[in-house]
Amino acid sequence: MKGQVHVLNELVRVRPQAARVTVSWGETILHLCVKYGQLESFKALVEVMSNQEFVNAKDDYGMTVLHLAVAYKQIETIKFLLTSTSVEVNGLNANGLTALDVLARSRRGLKDFDIAESLRDAGALRAAEILHWRIETPPLIAQNVATNQPDREYQWVQKTYKKEDWLTRKRDSLMVVASLMATMSFQAGLTPPGGLWQDDFTGAATERSHEAGTSIIADTNQSYYSQYLAANTISFMASMSIILLLITGLPFKRRLFMWILTVIVWIAISSMGFTYRISLLVFTPKSQKLTVTRVLEYAVIAWIGVMALLLLAHTIRLIVIVFNKVENVKEETQKPPPPLSYTKNIN
Repeated sequence: MKGQVHVLNELVRVRPQAARVTVSWGETILHLCVKYGQLESFKALVEVMSNQEFVNAKDDYGMTVLHLAVAYKQIETIKFLLTSTSVEVNGLNANGLTALDVLARSRRGLKDFDIAESLRDAGALRAAEILHWRIETPPLIAQNVATNQPDREYQWVQKTYKKEDWLTRKRDSLMVVASLMATMSFQAGLTPPGGLWQDDFTGAATERSHEAGTSIIADTNQSYYSQYLAANTISFMASMSIILLLITGLPFKRRLFMWILTVIVWIAISSMGFTYRISLLVFTPKSQKLTVTRVLEYAVIAWIGVMALLLLAHTIRLIVIVFNKVENVKEETQKPPPPLSYTKNIN
């Protein structure tokens, strides 16, 4: 456990069966390497032994070295196991947990996202996902998996849960963005550009009356104030709508709903940008207003260009998705019916 790789190699060469001896709680030498953070020793043993059963050995708690590496957040060991060995990614421990379950139940850390991505890319699933798939798999599909199509259905279930994982991450991102924009819009509504009157004034021949606590821009420039109020209200209401839709528990499990929410975010962001424009025009003195107006015009043109590109890209993507689905439907309708024996088995 001191990391003396050359000594370890010599010991294994002289007596290789010693590497298979287990210690307390059924731990192998690979478990101990992970436990004590000896990655180089771990790699050397895996390369020398080169045995699938050795890599997937479990201790008395059903923990493989992958379970243990995930529990200890050893990302280099995890990547080595996933890319250079035949480790069983979805093996269950004594508590019925996969490596992904162990990560979900461990203390949060900075490496969690990278570990989860590595596991997902290697085909890792939660135990509940595996059970859900096994229960809902039709008999004919199960027969194909057991015979001549073991990989196609597994790839299908992987694709399904990767899609759900994408939707979950998208939902969380939208919630964060919407919360930030709602906070900014609320604050902008309470403190309009130009500030508030600090005193009461009954009015004079050349000046209008005002009251303390009311908006200055509402009295000095009603046009700017109306535009500012409209843009800020749109941004605030759009953000609040997103938050309300996400927390009500509606089943947003399709990409279409997420794209709709994303469009609402675009509207909120654009309104916030328009609010920023009005604020700059209010703050800017008349001597510099022409320069600021020109800069803002360029910014608006650039923003419209970005939005147009995004809209075009998503439109093309939507057309491609619809076209692929239509082609898949045509292929399914053109397939010959299953043999009668299969139909009887399914019924």
